[in-house]
Amino acid sequence: MVEENLSPADISRNLKTDFIGKKVIAYPSLSSTNDIAKSEAKKGAREGTVILAEEQTAGRGRLKRAWLSPKGSIALSIILHPTPAQLPSLIMVASLAVAHCIEKVSGLETQIKWPNDVLIKGKKACGILIESDVRGSAVDYAVIGIGINVNLLPADFPEIAATATSLAQELGREISRREMIRCLLVEAEKLYLALPEGDSVFREWRDRLVTLGKEVELISGKTSYKGVAESVANDGSLLLRQPDGNLIKIVAGDVSLRQ
Repeated sequence: MVEENLSPADISRNLKTDFIGKKVIAYPSLSSTNDIAKSEAKKGAREGTVILAEEQTAGRGRLKRAWLSPKGSIALSIILHPTPAQLPSLIMVASLAVAHCIEKVSGLETQIKWPNDVLIKGKKACGILIESDVRGSAVDYAVIGIGINVNLLPADFPEIAATATSLAQELGREISRREMIRCLLVEAEKLYLALPEGDSVFREWRDRLVTLGKEVELISGKTSYKGVAESVANDGSLLLRQPDGNLIKIVAGDVSLRQ
């Protein structure tokens, strides 16, 4: 594996953003970048602060699942101060930023599986976790956690090799993690700043969802649902048409396409 300097100075230097990535705090190893980001946010860290780790030993994704981030991957978290109305859109901002940058930097095509799994050739290449602290009608802070399988090989994630992939595996070569990170920070800021200006972020996210129009099985909590993923609401919820014709709204869950 090519050693690459992911120093805060190299990431922030001439970065074309107004606030995201202007301060980067980097660690050789962390249990969870989101945990450190939340701690920094509680101490008053400014919006756009990024927590970065060369490796993450106890990362997690949605539904409290473990997310492996060995050396060669990207593990970072971004601190934001969204409005309550913007909070549900952060999954769209994060998944689109990842999709844009994978396509720009590697040339690989991506898809998004509801709500925010970024896929390459049907296999998962990225994990995203949004966490926030909401008090009454105010959002104290939100953290976008992103883990991307970049310069990893199947031997690095043998337990999930059937359902996961990496950029290096698909390309047959390694790519610059620094370039990917810088791209991510620029794209995340563009998309985040576009939220108050209309529904362009929602529309692109919706149009990229591979889930829509498909027969799916969905597990939400302890309940399993089957039906057709018909559409999504503006808040990101999935609208599922059940076999009896009933249309239900699912806020969170795990979707699999039925074969």
